This record gives sequence, structure tokens and C-alpha cells, in this order.
Amino acid sequence: MKIETRAVHAGRHIDPATGAVTSPIHLSTTFERSPEGDYPRGFSYSREDNPNRHALEECLASLEGGNHAICFSSGLAVATALVQGLQPGDHIVAPDDVYWGLRKVIGELFGKSGIETSYVDMTNIDDFHAALRPNTRLVWVETPSNPLMKVTDLTSIAALARLSGPNILTVCDGTFATPVLQQPLDCGIDMVAHSTTKYISGHSDVIGGALIARQENYLFERARKSQRYGGSVPSPFDCWLTLRGIDTLPLRVRAQSENAMQVARFLDQHRAVEKVHYPGLATHPGHKVAARQMSAFGGMLSFQVRGSREAALGVAARCKLFIRATSLGGAHSLVEHRASIEGPATRTPQNLLRLSIGLEHTDDLIADLDQALSTIPA
Repeated sequence: MKIETRAVHAGRHIDPATGAVTSPIHLSTTFERSPEGDYPRGFSYSREDNPNRHALEECLASLEGGNHAICFSSGLAVATALVQGLQPGDHIVAPDDVYWGLRKVIGELFGKSGIETSYVDMTNIDDFHAALRPNTRLVWVETPSNPLMKVTDLTSIAALARLSGPNILTVCDGTFATPVLQQPLDCGIDMVAHSTTKYISGHSDVIGGALIARQENYLFERARKSQRYGGSVPSPFDCWLTLRGIDTLPLRVRAQSENAMQVARFLDQHRAVEKVHYPGLATHPGHKVAARQMSAFGGMLSFQVRGSREAALGVAARCKLFIRATSLGGAHSLVEHRASIEGPATRTPQNLLRLSIGLEHTDDLIADLDQALSTIPA
């Protein structure tokens, strides 16, 4: 079935008790045993499994073309479970512009665990190859990256990692691209991670994360144990909300991608804009790779204002339609000065603003940006 059909049907079943088309929310924390002491319905305790979580995991596995999925209480909980599954002396390779939250997990949460990390430009396959070591166990890929929208060749990364050692596992953060736009497992990547808070749920009203694999592996199994016994599970209502949001995922993401392309083209021609980071533009360094491995270019972009940090903050402050807020993937458009969020150690340019393009009409979005940029000197 096509992804539009799977988004509506995967993981959903008519309720046998009532005939309800929409799945009920199963808030029960515990489930009845049979007289023989087993659990014939497959559920025992909601921390270990729950009908709503089971349905969401089944749906996400189907959307990504995987066979196994684990849902977590947040996207960072996915990263935490994977890093926690490593041993002292193990080595991670990650992008030099990786999401700052992953740097916090590796460097602060597990800073004394003896895990080594190399941050490299993963758009350069030679740099990536040079970073691999005999003790490398995890390769973390983020494409398009946050917030510079760098594009990594997933097929090349997966092939080189596989040739370099049988114990190296690759994970792609698919949050920006979503399974509608990009299928990392088809490129040879071992696992896909998502912050389901963003595009997958799509309404800025529920936090969650997921890890999907085509074949189980040792890190996936350790992540599953971290989920169940570490307790980082989403609530039944969180799972229900996320599954509800997936109904419209393909339609939302394609509309947001079309809007983002128009906004990117407008900004690329604006006198007050120094640079636009969007893989849909032919001038983007990763455009050819993105065109090969993505079906569209997504709803995220960033741009650098001509001027300083203060100039960029001034543009964000003058926006009337774009909301100044963290996060992304919702129906409403957001603007964010990423360097302020990431703090003194940020690698993000101080004059950069990140945009999450929503479902508003592009004429209105462009008009809002135009007036906000109007006071910036050429």
C-alpha cells in the first residue's frame, strides 16, 4: 500500500467490543491474567506494553518500511537509550553540526561513561571514513541537519560503515525529513530515530520519540530494555494523539514542503538576506544528493540576515504571523534564533534564523517576512 493509505490504516483495528472506527484510549495500567496465570491478550502492565503504544509502534514501523519500532517519551529519550546501550571504550561518529541536544546527552549525561565521540563533517565521505575506528559502534546521521540543513548521502554512509566493521550500527535522525520524504532503511541505514513531537504528531500538543529498525540488533534490543525498565514510555493518551496526527501526515508534509520552497525562493532573492539554507534550492551544496534520496525537500529552512545577532533578533521580533517559539512541524509557522537556544558553545551563526513552515497561505508568510526584513539595510 502507498504511504497515504498506511498512514490512515496501519496499526488501526475496528474495536471488537463496540465496533468503534477510532481506537479507544486504554488508560489501564494493568491487565487481567487468565486462571492459568498467563496473559492471553498480550498485555500485562502498561510500562511494558499498552494497546495504544502497540498500535503506534506498528504504524511507525510500516511507514518507515521496518519490522520493529519502539516508542519513547521524547526524541531525546531515544538518543539516551542508544548511548546508554554502548559500553565504556565504544566510539561514536556524529555530525559536527548535530542537534545540540545529542551533544548534551553524550557530553554531559554520559560524559563520565568512557564513551568516545568524533564530530565530523559527514557531507564529506573522506572525513567520515577517516573518523571510523576499530572501536566505532554507533554512527549517528542527521539529514537534513539542524539548523544548517546539510545533506548527508545515506547510501554512501551506510555502505562504508558496513564495510568498516560488523559491529558498527548506523542511525539516521529522520525528524526533519519524515518517512513521507525520505526512507533511510531503504538506503541501508540500520535504524531510524524520530522526535514524534514534530511532524509525525503534527499539532504541537504531544511529546514523543521513536526508534525503527528493519532487523533487530544489539543496540535496538538494549534500547527496548531501556524503554521498558528505564520507564521512558509515552502515555496511552500521548500514543493516541500521535496516531491521530499521522492520519494527515503525508498531506501536511507535502503542503509544508511546497510552502517552504516558495518561501526559500523569496528569501534567496531578498536584498536583506545573506544566505538561505534549503536543500530544494539548486545552489544548495547538497541539492543533488537531496533530490536523489528525498521525494521533496521538507518544511524546514534557515537563513542568515545581513548584519549581526541583533539584526536577526530584530527580524524575529517584527514577525507578526510567524510565532517566536521552539520546536517545528506543526500547522503554524515558527521562527527561532537558534544560537540563543544553544548557548555560548553554539556553532550556529549569530545572524541565522530557523523557520518551520506551516500550513498558512504562502502569500501571507512571504508578506510577513518581507515586512520584518524591510528595515535591514542592503
